[in-house]
Amino acid sequence: MELSAKKSRQRTRRHRRVRKKVVGSTERPRLSVFRSLKHIYGQIVDDTTGKTLVSASTRSAELRDKVLGAKKTDAARAVGQHVAEKAKAQGIELVVFDRGGYKYHGRVKALAEGARKGGLGF
Repeated sequence: MELSAKKSRQRTRRHRRVRKKVVGSTERPRLSVFRSLKHIYGQIVDDTTGKTLVSASTRSAELRDKVLGAKKTDAARAVGQHVAEKAKAQGIELVVFDRGGYKYHGRVKALAEGARKGGLGF
């Protein structure tokens, strides 16, 4: 089996295992993280209705120019802060953090710290 396919399958298994315990509700939605090689995505999801309430990424129009040329961890921190600002505007204060099967390290940790700095609690 190719190494990248194996790594992807392992991450998917870890994510399923984490998702058994981490469930977003209307009172406390889930902040989900997806990380690709170049970009990072964060979205706040209400699992009871299956709706995405807030989303932001390094590819979004609001952040694209701001993170251009920045380090990936700095860009992830900016995405976290932007998600928090958008969530606060919708009245969301508390979330459950879903690391998406990734280690809580590097860009994933930077996004979480940015969201905390922006005013989200988890």
